[in-house]
Amino acid sequence: MSTLEAWQRMFPGEAVAGRELLARWSEPHRRYHTLEHLAVMLGVIDEYAHLVDDPDVVRLAAWFHDAVYDIGAPDNEERSALLGSTTAEALGIAPARAAEVARLVRLTARHNVAPGDRNGALLADADLAILAADPDDYRRYAAAVRQEYAAVPDEVFRPGRAAILRALADMPELFRFVPARAAWTARARANLEAEIVTLLGAR
Repeated sequence: MSTLEAWQRMFPGEAVAGRELLARWSEPHRRYHTLEHLAVMLGVIDEYAHLVDDPDVVRLAAWFHDAVYDIGAPDNEERSALLGSTTAEALGIAPARAAEVARLVRLTARHNVAPGDRNGALLADADLAILAADPDDYRRYAAAVRQEYAAVPDEVFRPGRAAILRALADMPELFRFVPARAAWTARARANLEAEIVTLLGAR
């Protein structure tokens, strides 16, 4: 199923809004935060949709969580959240559910999920699923992120990226929802540590 078909499954007859989102996800400056990343997230969400409170809201949050992606901008998540809530209401989503879309999008800024927040836990796990990829796929992901920040010199990028990865690696619960979270966590921590070594050892 294509991403547009996935959108039309949720919103039949609203192809224009779906195409506008597809255009955002297809912007030329994106290398990792692309339709492929979105498709992976939607696949994870679909797999575990039966375990959450409102799977369509989680899916909608995935569509919007990086809809605004200006490299290095500090307010991407906030702008994406506002776009998500206003678009959701325009599509006929009840205000409370539209607000939940915005809340979930904001959560992806730091992936801090409260206990019992099943919607948030699934969205966060789907967003971070790449961290648990096999080493070759993870290296391709890391290279794509570096390409997105090609304008940032190595001496700035490397320590900054390493600090972000260290914060992720040090999270008590990197994954909180997927049944395979123990295996995912082990693979993710190995990938994170390997990239940190590469970043800090390449000075």
